[in-house]
Amino acid sequence: MTEDSADAGGEEGRSDDVRELRARVAALESARARPPRHHVRSLLAVILILVGCLLAPLAVVASWAADQVGDTDRYVSTVAPLASDPDVQDAVANRATDALMSHLDLPALLADVAPADRPRLQQALGGALGGALEGAVRSFVHDTARKVAASEAFRTVWTDANRQIHSSLDKALTGSGGGAVQLGGDSVTLDIGPLVEQVKQRLVDAGLTAAKHIPAVHTDFTLLRSDQVGKVKTYVRLLQLAGNWLPVLAVLLVAAGVLLAVRRRRALVTGCLAVAVTTGLLGVGLDVFRVFYLDRLPASVSPGAAAAVYDALTRFLRTGVRVVVALALVVALAAWVSGPGRYAGLVRGVWTSGIGAARGTADHAGLRTGPVGPFVRRYRTWITWILVAAAVLAYLLWSYPTGWVVVGLALCLLFALAVVEFLATPSRP
Repeated sequence: MTEDSADAGGEEGRSDDVRELRARVAALESARARPPRHHVRSLLAVILILVGCLLAPLAVVASWAADQVGDTDRYVSTVAPLASDPDVQDAVANRATDALMSHLDLPALLADVAPADRPRLQQALGGALGGALEGAVRSFVHDTARKVAASEAFRTVWTDANRQIHSSLDKALTGSGGGAVQLGGDSVTLDIGPLVEQVKQRLVDAGLTAAKHIPAVHTDFTLLRSDQVGKVKTYVRLLQLAGNWLPVLAVLLVAAGVLLAVRRRRALVTGCLAVAVTTGLLGVGLDVFRVFYLDRLPASVSPGAAAAVYDALTRFLRTGVRVVVALALVVALAAWVSGPGRYAGLVRGVWTSGIGAARGTADHAGLRTGPVGPFVRRYRTWITWILVAAAVLAYLLWSYPTGWVVVGLALCLLFALAVVEFLATPSRP
């Protein structure tokens, strides 16, 4: 009886242990089937990344506005090529011709010309002094104005005026500070009075002595014209005040969202790709707005000159767009390749195999790393992070990086990492 009771008690105890073990296994499987909930944390991470991505294109525009306002040399380098643009030269010559012809008294022209100067004037105008006098004079004045606009003197005047009188884009975008560039109503205009004076002097030298009686003419050449200039002025002023703080805020928001996310690597890749897309849309919007802007120009504004001015003023903005897109794609690619994904592992395997093959070829050729190899193997992690920090520092210290600068720095970093991996690979006996 005692042995039977003991056996029964042992079997009952083992049965209880089995049931308890089964309950624990079921609880573990249930917990694994239901992953921990991080809804609030994930939602906040998504919001932060989304806001940062939406601020990215505004940050590019803010940096562009701050640079154009704060850097005179950058502004001059933006507008200086316009003086050599044929469309701008034609538009300036047309505007100067209209201004001069409106002050030129054609009926008194022949009366003011001395008989001895009439053959010279007739030769300059290329025809008789009667009949189509107005057309001949207009053609002569326009040809003279075109030569002045295409001269080196005009390019010098254009550059000096923009450097000395309009030392910052703020005078055009805010209408403050005076100077040659002014914003009034729906247009941004430039006073081309100095060019008109040069044309007057050339007309007098060519025999059109009546031009010397023309008073000082201050006429405006339209750089930009749009019904929305007033609103754009306000927006650009706000972005100008934001300056370089908005890009920092956008980066911090995306970084905070990545750190708060449950799957940080995936959040980093997604956030960088989203930044590239939103900023790329800004570049597309610049092209779309260009077409819309040129189609809405009044008949008095030259489309070719307006297109040249628009392209010049947005050149550095487009460069900023390409920089952000390239940088975001490089970071996203680096985060993806370093991740645990299948295809990422395949890429790393190809990388390691290629460097291993190069190391094997060097071994067969009798090349040895000596004490450098063990040192690099020992401190490979530190060396890698130092190279990454050096690449980031080079980008931050670059005055005005472009998309090609970002790609070049990424390729240089990749080459340096390949050298480190090559040196860290043990020599084969």
